[in-house]
Amino acid sequence: MLLSTDHEGRNAWHNAVFWGKLDVIQKVWELAKKRLTTEEIKNEILLRTDHEGRNAWHNAAYGGKLDVMQKIWELAKERLTTEEIKNEMLVGTDHEGKNAWHNAALVGKLDVVQKTWK
Repeated sequence: MLLSTDHEGRNAWHNAVFWGKLDVIQKVWELAKKRLTTEEIKNEILLRTDHEGRNAWHNAAYGGKLDVMQKIWELAKERLTTEEIKNEMLVGTDHEGKNAWHNAALVGKLDVVQKTWK
């Protein structure tokens, strides 16, 4: 159930991120740590992309959910290399060539633009 996806290619983790549900994000993370391999956590939770090519970081930025982005950042630092964080979260792009920063700017989330710049 942790890895099953909906019609948009999102699993429970991604839907919790999309809707900004920090309590659900934390619960899914705890379950994932108990049930999934390191590779599955990396590839299916932190770096998995939906049908738009957006990972959880991109979707949180698009929704302007700074608190969720902060949580993903903390969890990513536990499991990803600096290079993966840079390439997949900070400068990684979706199918339209937009990164998380573009998505936040597109929807007018100035606080997210400023925080991700830092």
